[in-house]
Amino acid sequence: MKRRRRPDDEGSVLILTLGFAVLALAVVLVCVDATSLYLAQKRLDAVADAAALAAADGFTFEVVGDAAVATLTRDGIETQARAIVDEVGGDVALVAADTPDGVSARVTVAGAWRPPVLTILVPDGIALEATATSRTALR
Repeated sequence: MKRRRRPDDEGSVLILTLGFAVLALAVVLVCVDATSLYLAQKRLDAVADAAALAAADGFTFEVVGDAAVATLTRDGIETQARAIVDEVGGDVALVAADTPDGVSARVTVAGAWRPPVLTILVPDGIALEATATSRTALR
């Protein structure tokens, strides 16, 4: 009587382990890039907020009747916003700084993100943009 050999599964665990390690490494690298993109956008949002807040201080006083009114001017807004953006430096650029109603300052800044790890997938990076609005409130 011939004895049946059991299938030899020795070595298949090594292949599964290597496959899992490659998959885990890919997930970690993608998470690093996603986190970097998130932080770059949050940094750009913070710069836009700071520039809009400073731009809201670029007002001029006008006397209308018996009351003094603070009115924002485009030149004042742009001067204040550019000062903040220039102070931050880096790859952040001021795209637009204006006032839609004479009381609010709207600032748009732009920057670029380049992945720290998987640069082969996005060699040119991704353009990012952030817009913030701040309002002048004098009482």
